[in-house]
Amino acid sequence: MPSVPLPSGSLPADTPPPATTRSRRRRYGILVPAALSAVALVLSACGSSASEESASNAQSCVDTSGDTIKVGSLNSLSGTMAISEVTVRDSIKLAVDQINENGGVLGKQVQLIGEDGASEPTIFAEKAEKLISSDCVAAVFGGWTSSSRKAMLPVFEDNNSLLYYPVQYEGLESSPNIFYTGATTNQQIVPALEYLKEKGVKSLYLVGSDYVFPQTANRVIKAYAEANGIEIKGEDYTPLGSTDFSTIVNKVRTADADAVFNTLNGDSNVAFFREYKNVGLTPQAMPVVSVSIAEEEVGGIGVDNIEGQLVAWDYYQTVDNPANVSFVRDYKAAYGANKPTSDPMEAAYVSVHLWKNTVEKAQSFAVADVQKAAGGVTFDAPEGLVTIDGENNHITKTARIGEIRGDGLIYTVWDSGQPIEPDPYLKSYPWAEGLSN
Repeated sequence: MPSVPLPSGSLPADTPPPATTRSRRRRYGILVPAALSAVALVLSACGSSASEESASNAQSCVDTSGDTIKVGSLNSLSGTMAISEVTVRDSIKLAVDQINENGGVLGKQVQLIGEDGASEPTIFAEKAEKLISSDCVAAVFGGWTSSSRKAMLPVFEDNNSLLYYPVQYEGLESSPNIFYTGATTNQQIVPALEYLKEKGVKSLYLVGSDYVFPQTANRVIKAYAEANGIEIKGEDYTPLGSTDFSTIVNKVRTADADAVFNTLNGDSNVAFFREYKNVGLTPQAMPVVSVSIAEEEVGGIGVDNIEGQLVAWDYYQTVDNPANVSFVRDYKAAYGANKPTSDPMEAAYVSVHLWKNTVEKAQSFAVADVQKAAGGVTFDAPEGLVTIDGENNHITKTARIGEIRGDGLIYTVWDSGQPIEPDPYLKSYPWAEGLSN
């Protein structure tokens, strides 16, 4: 069996949003509760363009008359996703503080209003409505799970407001009211699959949380596998927050796949990797490639349980460039020398700076002006130069495969060499034809 050579060295997540959102529900199918139906309806978003003019006639209550401008952060500070999202909130605050120290945006200081999504999509939708309609923020930064994003999407479209979403996701979506600063599928999942193929992997076992992102990501993985001669030996899902992985890990062990592709989210990864090690599975015998485990999660899982395993992201704390040296220094100075940086929090940090750069290009905080100005806006980010694609509101990203090592950090073992243009609908991949129908 080929192995991947390594270098030395609690509502269900697909709970629909509240009935306060209306006009865009039919387009995105948010009201369908079942996970599989939600996946099908995610794909129905194909054809929507970030350049479309919003159909909403909502009147903004954003106040630009004073010396401050309000923005919101909306992250899970409690619940199963808090292990991942607290640091995202921290990096948003770091970016706001830095911007304020350097004169603000269009001469205004930025006032950050924080809310807790509590790991529940319905709460994310409710808090998004509050930030937009009561707090009158100019933009919101946050969300993690695709279910939280999809619960918020009609709120932002109905109110014609802006969400900057910082986490890698399953693609097959675009909205004029969302800027996606994490990786889309062709910037993370596809490069990970290509890496595994290059290393001789001929079979995979798929393990994921039971909600939109893993379900849809695995549709992409299975389409790629079929076109590239890779056998899928098993596919299992478990609710967010699950802690009993004895059955799933035993199925993985007996399936004898060349590798595992892991789309578990939140603290379920702690239980999964502990059980994985308990049954004697190793990175050398059956490596796991994860797409939702970053430096912050490594500490929670325990480095002894995950050392040597692989991850696919676009940023690691160990990326070597001047922008990242400054970012890591500033983050640790603000939150503690033992606090690592990670891809989602870096993407959140980047999103605030991209918003600032876009507002300054537009010379306006108005949503329509920001949307019009966004295409081509750049930022010299810790991950490398990123650029907004005005056609789909995603950004260019450099793909990186990383190995988790004994110091708890992640080191690049492969990268794409240059930023990859976002292709959220996978239009440039013949094997993906029909996925977004």
